[in-house]
Amino acid sequence: MMKTTSMALAATMVLASVLGTANAYAEDKPVALIVSQGGLGDQSYNDLAYTGFERALKDAGLEGKPVESKEVVSQATEILRRASDADFGLIVDLEYAHGEPMLEVAKDYPDTKYVILNQVREGANIASVLFQEQEGSYLAGTLAALVTTDTSIKGINDKPVIGVIGGTKSAGIDKFIAGFIQGAKAANPDVVVKVAYSNTFGDPAVGLQMAKAMIEEGADVIYHVAGGTGMGVIQAAKEAGVYAIGVDTDQDGIAPGNVLTSMVKHTDIAVETVMKGYAADKFPGGQTISLGLKENGVGLSEMKYTKELIPAAILEKVETAKQDILSGKVKVWNVVDQGYPDFMK
Repeated sequence: MMKTTSMALAATMVLASVLGTANAYAEDKPVALIVSQGGLGDQSYNDLAYTGFERALKDAGLEGKPVESKEVVSQATEILRRASDADFGLIVDLEYAHGEPMLEVAKDYPDTKYVILNQVREGANIASVLFQEQEGSYLAGTLAALVTTDTSIKGINDKPVIGVIGGTKSAGIDKFIAGFIQGAKAANPDVVVKVAYSNTFGDPAVGLQMAKAMIEEGADVIYHVAGGTGMGVIQAAKEAGVYAIGVDTDQDGIAPGNVLTSMVKHTDIAVETVMKGYAADKFPGGQTISLGLKENGVGLSEMKYTKELIPAAILEKVETAKQDILSGKVKVWNVVDQGYPDFMK
């Protein structure tokens, strides 16, 4: 498993090759970062992207600010238009629900540049960034299925049950969940994967109660794809002495020893590099940048607090699964591109 720092460097190199390196920054209009559901402080997707935003502002000499709204989904068009009217030159949007409204707004503001994450939207002034989260989630599922059947590991019961809690039922979230289930079933066809949705990305109390319910049903490893709500999932794992799997950023240190691993995706690197491309007049309008295992844009954390607890044979199987994806031997299902697999219907 590659360390997070190495992954970040490799992802930076890949994006830099696409966008070019900003070595002479122009006087540009400011940049807006539209924050998604869950808001800043989620210790996950939004916070990691924001760190990249801040680095780019500093390094590229740009000005900018984050844009937050409690109605970020229901007022998508209004938020995008307000940001566009405010004379931002670049609008980086983290909210998945803004993809369709962005198409309409971008046409009305041809001189404004837009970035949408986690989906592809066509437009000369729109750049799309895709992460192959299903690939990293496959590895998380592989690890979870192997761990849950090894009772020699502290905190593991004799039931082959694991779980996953998503923030909402949507293609963007189910992309993670499908990969997790596929990886788990490939490692152990008999493993039971419980799936639930919190319908919120910002309520740890809901995540806590949902995770407790899964734990009572025998789950001893629970993956969360629920932003700030996932903090409750991690807390439940800590209280019960079992394991959570973090997401988006390295969350292993939130509850050392009870976060088995984290499925990291480098939104910070994506945001930072696209902004630097903008500063260097190399904005990738009309392009889609794809970051998966091959580009080291996604992957598992280094498991700083848990690696010594896991038998070497399990870690070797996870590494084999990774190599099988890289070689093309294993194709991980992509809900966004392929629709829903039979095992999720």
